[in-house]
Amino acid sequence: MGKSYERIDGRLRAFIEAQHIFFTATAPLAGEGTVNLSPKGLTGSFAVIDELTVAYLDFAGSNAETIAHLRENGRISLMWCAFDGPPTIVRVHGRGEPVFRDDPRWAGLMRYFPDIDPARHGLRAIIVVTAEKIRDTCGYAVPFMTYEGDRPLHGSRFERETDESLDAYFHKKEHVATSVDGLPGLPLPLPPLPPTA
Repeated sequence: MGKSYERIDGRLRAFIEAQHIFFTATAPLAGEGTVNLSPKGLTGSFAVIDELTVAYLDFAGSNAETIAHLRENGRISLMWCAFDGPPTIVRVHGRGEPVFRDDPRWAGLMRYFPDIDPARHGLRAIIVVTAEKIRDTCGYAVPFMTYEGDRPLHGSRFERETDESLDAYFHKKEHVATSVDGLPGLPLPLPPLPPTA
């Protein structure tokens, strides 16, 4: 049986922080709009900020659906599955906001991700989620899978980009500045990364 929680702490927090992958789901307000579901990984790119707030890093890629949906309506769900150990699924439903490179909160939020070099992965936003509903359910049908390590491909692809070339890359992609459904996505031109402390 599923259980609801008032906060992310204790065993629940430990479970979330131990997972190597999680999934995000967002959608536009329009009923015919495209629902987006994305896998997120990379060790060190997710953080529990406090008992009701989590954040993750949004890296360079070919689309910006999550950013577009959050800018329009803020709705987001995050899900973690246990691929080893006891069969558990945790979902956090809440309100999300993309914090961009020129936001004054950027430096403070980046302190939660000390092992990530933002320039190496073309970091474009920090997604901050405030939990409104937290639930777990059984994961009896989730298969056992073994984590072997992070893929090095994303870092090796984007570490050679400068702020200027990354901005040009985003301008060339069809669904970065606007979503599949035409919603505003990543604001361009891309602001430069703030200097690290």
